[in-house]
Amino acid sequence: MVNMNNSIIKHILLGGIITTLLTSCTGNYLDYNTNPYEVTKDEMGRDGYNLSAALIGMESYVVPVEEHLNQFTECLLGGPWGGYFADSQVWGNSFSYYNPSQEWLGKLYLDVMPNIYANMQDVKSATEDVIPISIAQIIKVAALSRVTDTYGPIPYSQVGLDGKLVAPFDTEKEVYYKMFDELTDAINTLTINRTQNLTANADKVYSGNVEKWIKFANSLKLRMAMRICYVDKGKSEIMVKEAIDTSNGKLGVMTENSDNAFMPATINPFYMVCYSYNGGETKISADLSSYMNGYQDPRREIYGVTSTFDESENITNGFHGLRVGNEYPIKTGQCYSNVKVEVSSPIMWMNAAEVMFLRAEAALRGWDTEKTPKAYYEAGIRLSFEQLGAKNVEDYLVSTNTPESYKDPLGTYSFSGTPSTISVQWKDGNFEESLERIITQKWIANFPLGLEAWAEFRRTGYPKLMGTASNKSGGDIEEGKFPRRLTYPQDEYKTNSENIRKAVTSLGGDYMHSRIWWDCNPRIEQ
Repeated sequence: MVNMNNSIIKHILLGGIITTLLTSCTGNYLDYNTNPYEVTKDEMGRDGYNLSAALIGMESYVVPVEEHLNQFTECLLGGPWGGYFADSQVWGNSFSYYNPSQEWLGKLYLDVMPNIYANMQDVKSATEDVIPISIAQIIKVAALSRVTDTYGPIPYSQVGLDGKLVAPFDTEKEVYYKMFDELTDAINTLTINRTQNLTANADKVYSGNVEKWIKFANSLKLRMAMRICYVDKGKSEIMVKEAIDTSNGKLGVMTENSDNAFMPATINPFYMVCYSYNGGETKISADLSSYMNGYQDPRREIYGVTSTFDESENITNGFHGLRVGNEYPIKTGQCYSNVKVEVSSPIMWMNAAEVMFLRAEAALRGWDTEKTPKAYYEAGIRLSFEQLGAKNVEDYLVSTNTPESYKDPLGTYSFSGTPSTISVQWKDGNFEESLERIITQKWIANFPLGLEAWAEFRRTGYPKLMGTASNKSGGDIEEGKFPRRLTYPQDEYKTNSENIRKAVTSLGGDYMHSRIWWDCNPRIEQ
């Protein structure tokens, strides 16, 4: 697997400017083998290339742009466990079977964290300007909040300047509290400097627009605040109110699609996985097709393409999802609906629709009184339709349709009953029913952010998912239950043994069924 580390990204950015001429090796290498045309570190610093390379390097790891790493984190891990994707390729070990290999366990941990930490230090070394440093801080939180939500405790506050992970672990509570402080500091600093902008060459997401970064940071704070509502209600409410505050000229959170955070991509990694790898290894899940077909959701044709079963099989092609954990041969699995993505489609980090659903839940809990839960809920759906160019949103808002039963077109992996009976149309009254409605629509609008979907599923139990058709966890995950976290890579026990053993003790064991700090919803069976 390719590891697009910091140095590679810098070479990509500098392209034809840096040319390395390798000639003969001599005893005095520095005197005789120095390329007279190579750009020096001082020149790179003066021209801003060091800063641009480090910042864009950090952006490249939030939702990974490198296709192999993206495949692991978004398609193989987040996709099935978050209910969006199913594998059409059968592996002996996979997340879909709840028995991932050691190599798969470590990708998010060993690739993302060191590169984020190293690039963060490079930003600080390249400049004393508080604007890029604050933006880098926001990016760091965006990337590493996904890591701590996946594993639990991680090395964070005591990681050295070299970015190496041989350091004590912070508990997830400590990580979250530190991240809240970092977001608050960055927001305050950028707010003071909101009329200034960062050079667009150093920022692929917002082209240096400081006000957009403030809104994204507040939206990220809101997401994280809702994540801890069951374990730390007081802190959750305080952070929610801080994030949405627009008094005294504060910008608050995302409110429209022009605020959305997207990372441009020359080649979208989803495109590579869905169309290039073995003819396509990731398909729309049965969970997603069950909900969207039942709702007659106009976003179906935007998310996926029509299945390609042979006419001789007497199957009417349509939006047919594939069951997670299936064991079909790849040629069979590839007949199910593929993900619809263009080669140059940008990579989504967060959208305004999600923010409206977060505010709907906050309003449901009495923490956001600006609008009603219904108003935020419907605003989230409208923003999603607008973002995607989908039609007939007003008809959709009053729909009483419910998810349909999943019937496998080939008959092997059909699911008994329906995953849920929740409708689209808002109904006041029951708290849990309202919460399920909000989270289900947020899940649809957040496609294809699988890690976020899985985190919210663990926190709330919604949307209701079918689970794997083939549990091969060896007893780690009970039948009918779901993974609660990813176990640490075994290499960590060799290189950081004392520290990781303390972290594992706090978890009650390094298992997929072990629950991380915020995963304590009393409604969800332990």
